[in-house]
Amino acid sequence: MVKKIVRDQFFLQQKSEPATEADRQVVEDLLDTLRANQDRCVGMAANMIGVKKQIIVVAMGPFIFPMINPVITKKTGEYQTEESCLSLDGVRPCTRYKEIEVDYLDQDFKPKHGKYSGFTAQIICHECDHLAGRLI
Repeated sequence: MVKKIVRDQFFLQQKSEPATEADRQVVEDLLDTLRANQDRCVGMAANMIGVKKQIIVVAMGPFIFPMINPVITKKTGEYQTEESCLSLDGVRPCTRYKEIEVDYLDQDFKPKHGKYSGFTAQIICHECDHLAGRLI
């Protein structure tokens, strides 16, 4: 189900809790909401739809995939950039990384390890910041 985007900064600055298999519907809602906003959005975190769970979804070209309980285990190539967010107004400066490695659970709650670079790494870093309550 497509959910409304949360813009309450107090809520967005709260840390998310680990997701469990009981949160499968949140994954589906997040995927649906990103698809509905794909013309202006490339990633979302569950707190953006009002759920404080460690779930993000990422659009990599035509592919959209969820990452449950993601943990960035390695990051290299620090750089400065600017980003926007559906939950916030305007564009803001931030620090990102050219390459990252992430441990996470896939949609079936199976453990995965991925290496990401470029814009996809930037999206994942942005959404993981959401899970930690960090806003750009």
